[in-house]
Amino acid sequence: MFTAITSADDPRVSDYVSIRERRESQAFLIAESAPVVERLLATPYRLRSFLFTPKGYERMREVADTAGAPIYVAEPEVMQAITGFDLHRGVLASANRRPMPSLNDILGSCNRIVVLEGSNDHENIGAIARAARALGFDALVLDPSCADPFYRRSIRVSMGEILHLPVARCTEWPQALVTMAQRGFETWALTPDATAESLFSMQMPAKVALVTGAEGPGLTLEARERTHYDVRIPMHRGVDSINIGHALAVAMAAVSPPVS
Repeated sequence: MFTAITSADDPRVSDYVSIRERRESQAFLIAESAPVVERLLATPYRLRSFLFTPKGYERMREVADTAGAPIYVAEPEVMQAITGFDLHRGVLASANRRPMPSLNDILGSCNRIVVLEGSNDHENIGAIARAARALGFDALVLDPSCADPFYRRSIRVSMGEILHLPVARCTEWPQALVTMAQRGFETWALTPDATAESLFSMQMPAKVALVTGAEGPGLTLEARERTHYDVRIPMHRGVDSINIGHALAVAMAAVSPPVS
C-alpha cells in the first residue's frame, strides 16, 4: 500500500524537498533511480521512505511493498515541485546514514585501497567508487577536505556501488599516509610528472594504496613526500594528463586481482 502525496508542502516528504539545491542532512542519504535504489535495498542501511511517480511505483512495486518503509506516490508535477527538478525516472528513496569505519578498520581488513586528497567533485568520487568496486579494490579513504561521498550525485554516479564500499575519512592528514606504510601498505602517488615511475613497470606489492589529489593541482607536496613512489601513466600523442576518475580506473585495472 502507498500514500498519495498531492502537495509539495506535505511534511512526510521533507527528505526530498529541493534536493538539487541543498546538501542532505548528515543523518540521511538519497538514492535516485531504480538500479540505485535496488542496490540500496541490498545493504544494511535502514530505509526512511520511498517517493515515486505512479510509473516509478509500478516499476518498483514488487521490492518496495516488502521493504518495510513508507511508500509515497506523487504525480510527476507534484514530484517536480517537491524535488525542484524534473525527475523523469520517478524513483527516490531515503535511508539513514551509517557510521563510517575508521582508518584503522580499513587498514586491518583491506589489501587494495584508493586514497583521495582534496577531491571536491561529487561525481568524480562516485565514478571512482564504482570503478573501485568493479576492479577489485577494497575501500576508499578520503582526506578531511574531500566532498561528502554520500551526497546524492555521488551515489547516483556510482550506481549505488559506493553504498557497498567501505569509505573512511582521515582525521589526520597527511600523517595517515605514514600510518598506511606502518601497516604494510605501499603507497603510490599518481602524478603526470615525467620523472615518476611508469605504472606498468611497478611490481605489485601485497598491499597497495593508490593516492591522488584534486583535479588540476594534484597531490600536495606534503602528501607526496609521505608516499613510497611517484607513479605515472604513460600517455600517447603528447597528452599530459587525464581526468582523475579515468586515471584511477587505469591504475586500478593495472593492479587489479584477476577475475575468477
